[in-house]
Amino acid sequence: MTIGIVGGGQLGRMLALAGYPLGLDFLFLDRSPDAPAGQVAPLLAADFADRARLRELAARSDVVTFDWENVPVESLRGLGCPVRPSRAALAAAQDRVSEKRLFERLAIPTTRWRNVESRRDLERAMREVGLPAVLKTRRLGYDGKGQARLDTARDAEAAWERLGAAPLLYEELVPFDFEVSIVGARAADGSIVFYPLCLNTHAGGILRVTRAPHGSTRLQRLAERHLRRVLEHFRYVGVLTIEFFVRDGRLIANEMAPRVHNSGHWTIEGAVTSQFENHVRAVAGLPLGETRPLGYAAMINLIGRMPPRARVLAHPGVHLHDYGKEPRPGRKLGHCTIVAASARARDAWVRRLLPELAPDIRIP
Repeated sequence: MTIGIVGGGQLGRMLALAGYPLGLDFLFLDRSPDAPAGQVAPLLAADFADRARLRELAARSDVVTFDWENVPVESLRGLGCPVRPSRAALAAAQDRVSEKRLFERLAIPTTRWRNVESRRDLERAMREVGLPAVLKTRRLGYDGKGQARLDTARDAEAAWERLGAAPLLYEELVPFDFEVSIVGARAADGSIVFYPLCLNTHAGGILRVTRAPHGSTRLQRLAERHLRRVLEHFRYVGVLTIEFFVRDGRLIANEMAPRVHNSGHWTIEGAVTSQFENHVRAVAGLPLGETRPLGYAAMINLIGRMPPRARVLAHPGVHLHDYGKEPRPGRKLGHCTIVAASARARDAWVRRLLPELAPDIRIP
């Protein structure tokens, strides 16, 4: 069986690496001939709107999926083979207003927000939602891109000048206690599995450290209930993640990702079945694997530069993943994971590694 993947970044690369032991084959389509997935599988270099190449991908595949939520929905229409997850789920995640409306429809608590399409809309949103707040592009924003923080009314003009050419979302700035995410998967037969909650540390809009499992049984059950509603609403097939703010013991949905997620990378070494394997199992119509954690795991993103390989691997128990990408400021180049016998031991390991791997980051 061949799985076609639109997008050939590090997520696609890890999907293929997880699928090969299952006897699956992979074919990628990406705009860059040097995309990381091309190191491990055949790659068609073409624009995501290239219908001829998309039809070739579909003709050579039994099912098509994607590794990036900004793949144009139209590119996945009329391919002549199953597309998993559905285009409807992808479309909802691509537009922040559609995403907020989905959360509200499914009774998933989220931030207070307003749609902004004009300067007058922005003034109204400031009055109704208040300050401080965040102004975001409705589409194509990720890793902190396409956002402006407004602390006072004076910030509105500069934010509008920078972002006002596109449709926008205005939402309250939540004074959260911490951020978590939950990764889950739904199979074609409707069965669902969940991973433990992940505690996430961001800087500059980019995820830097994830630790799992985290949180109380109550928060885990609540997060699973919210994610289940989304999975069942779309009759979803594959892995999906929801990120939450936690404020006074409450979960407030921030956004969802219809794909494998950066905060789930720890599952490669830290769970019985990784998120990547469960995604390919789901889209291939195979039974889902167990998600039980194998200990207390942490992942550290490697941003902008790769540390010397030998130095990283000299630390016992540290696993290194190099995506094979050219270094560039702010670019995700790889990650490291560790799995410990206790949360305390895990966190002590992370604190020892951060000065070398991410010197600007601290964890509580």
